Amino acid sequence: MVPRYSRPDMAAIWEPESKFRIWFEIEAHATDALAELGVVPREAAKAIWDKGAFEVDRIDAIEAEVKHDVIAFLTNVAEHVGPEARFMHQGMTSSDVLDTCLAVQLARATDILLEDMDKLLDAIKRRALEHKFTPTIGRSHGIHAEPLTFGMKLAQAYAEFDRNRARLKLAREEIATCAISGAVGTFANINPKVEAHVAEKMGLSVEPVSTQVIPRDRHAMYFATLAVIASSVERLATEVRHLQRTEVLEAEEYFSPGQKGSSAMPHKRNPVLTENLTGLARMVRGYAVPAMENVALWHERDISHSSVERYIGPDATITLDFALARLTGVIDKLVIYPERMQANLDKMGGLVHSQRVLLALTQAGISREDAYRIVQRNAMQVWESDGEKRLLDLLKADPDVTAKLSDEQIEERFNLDYHFKQIDTIFARVFGD
Repeated sequence: MVPRYSRPDMAAIWEPESKFRIWFEIEAHATDALAELGVVPREAAKAIWDKGAFEVDRIDAIEAEVKHDVIAFLTNVAEHVGPEARFMHQGMTSSDVLDTCLAVQLARATDILLEDMDKLLDAIKRRALEHKFTPTIGRSHGIHAEPLTFGMKLAQAYAEFDRNRARLKLAREEIATCAISGAVGTFANINPKVEAHVAEKMGLSVEPVSTQVIPRDRHAMYFATLAVIASSVERLATEVRHLQRTEVLEAEEYFSPGQKGSSAMPHKRNPVLTENLTGLARMVRGYAVPAMENVALWHERDISHSSVERYIGPDATITLDFALARLTGVIDKLVIYPERMQANLDKMGGLVHSQRVLLALTQAGISREDAYRIVQRNAMQVWESDGEKRLLDLLKADPDVTAKLSDEQIEERFNLDYHFKQIDTIFARVFGD
């Protein structure tokens, strides 16, 4: 994890102190269940809760000798608990602790990510409603296409992140499973009731069939979901970056007092936040592939997945947490220029209305091929004049057009409001009535 791109609440989940606290709770709850079943003395279970403690530095020192993190942890806890500690970890294997702990950490991390997404959705919705009928130009292939509204652009982003939130909720359900099933997952040395008890206490569900590990298809799905969300972050960030280009400048990141854009050029106001988001999205997507490669473990267990997850668990969640918060700030403070949007709409001499003229000519009895040819030959004159000529004027002077359409009928096809008559319908679909 990189401190520059970390936020405290998310980073805290992955601190060694938090990890070992979860390990302790798993072991203590399991011992409670064993005591209820009469496998271990109740006094031993109580002693673990009462006396149990650990020190990260001490665990690290023991691990340096024994080369096993769970044994090092158990040894350190036993130094505090005393003789009763021999009843800890009865019938359990290391993966029972490690995998259940990772499930808890990912579930808690996801709760933060869901809160992040709620804040982002609120910001997008507010700005979408603010600019529901702000005209702007739609672009396909980077080229002017037809008019839409800036609010509709944001409504699309809202719908996309709303889908992502639903995916993330499903991914949380998928990842939040507990395995306390012992070596190779047979429950030979531990009762399944222990697993059920630990799962309930730790806020997890029971893994139906674990080998010696929780199956990694769950983790693959989880990190793939984070990757999809990161891709949506990049999509919206890229839109802002394009809109901030000098030649476009329809919207831009907030530029705070005292901020400087370039060490060399004092005039610069660069889209640094959204460029940063593009890079962070690449990192989060990069964690999806190793998560998928972790699915194919040898037989009932190997540890080839372990080193991968020590990286991607913290890094993917911390990075996405930071990215979602940053994107929320960008949208919340995004500076929007409706006048520039209108100027860009008008820049190409009315070419954005060409389809309406094409359709009017076909409805007036001209074949689609001929109508396309008539409109295109006029449109190309406007294109080649860089908008100095006006499509409306050329069409009014074209006898093939005026033979079928009156001046009033041609002019009506250049009515901007025509394109916005279904905006209410779209917004109702996205935000509800």
